[in-house]
Amino acid sequence: MDDPKVQHHNGLTDFGKQVVAEMNRMGMMVDISHVADKTFWDVIAATKAPVIASHSSCRALVDAPRNMTDDMLRAVAKNGGVVQVNFFNGFDSQDFWNAARAQAKEKAAAIQKLEDDRKAEGKPLTYIDEDRIEREWMAKIPRPPLKVLIDHIDHAAKVAGVDHVGLGSDFDGVSGATPQGIDSAADLPKITQALLDRGYNPEDIRKILGGNLLRVFGEVEHVSRQMQSQPH
Repeated sequence: MDDPKVQHHNGLTDFGKQVVAEMNRMGMMVDISHVADKTFWDVIAATKAPVIASHSSCRALVDAPRNMTDDMLRAVAKNGGVVQVNFFNGFDSQDFWNAARAQAKEKAAAIQKLEDDRKAEGKPLTYIDEDRIEREWMAKIPRPPLKVLIDHIDHAAKVAGVDHVGLGSDFDGVSGATPQGIDSAADLPKITQALLDRGYNPEDIRKILGGNLLRVFGEVEHVSRQMQSQPH
């Protein structure tokens, strides 16, 4: 939620553009998963190296602000970057997203109550405490089938091209709200099988499972070496 006390800027500031240039020079990946739409386009215009969306799905399928529009998917492809599909049910299933938004106020109140209780005891609210409540509330919403996640991978591959899609699991940040059958990294072979079932060939699946990200790593390092070799 927007915090009215936080001053917002329309896209990248001049300093922000300098930061992107310095990240390019250092060989640091520029991740656009958490930025506003205007900032995304400013980064695409400013960067000299491929970018990543480390954990974003497709907005054409689920209208959530974290997800990438088709124009964004095409822009990342043109930039040479990679979009890594998030496993969070709220970003992969519109029904789950709607249900999560509907319970947001009650869930926030439950977290606030626990924080107040902890404060009264002279203790801080820990991440573990908050995650426990998040998990309780997420568990109230039925988990969608694995198909919803595969649909996002498939959509990104069709729009951006198979060279620009990856996996951005987000296991640590979604409080257990992943599709049926995907409970940990041990379940990743189910994604491989689902892609085989949809007709993806082994070479393209290897790209999606990490090959594309490794390629971008190399290209980011190449741009860095080029920039550092140029006199200021």
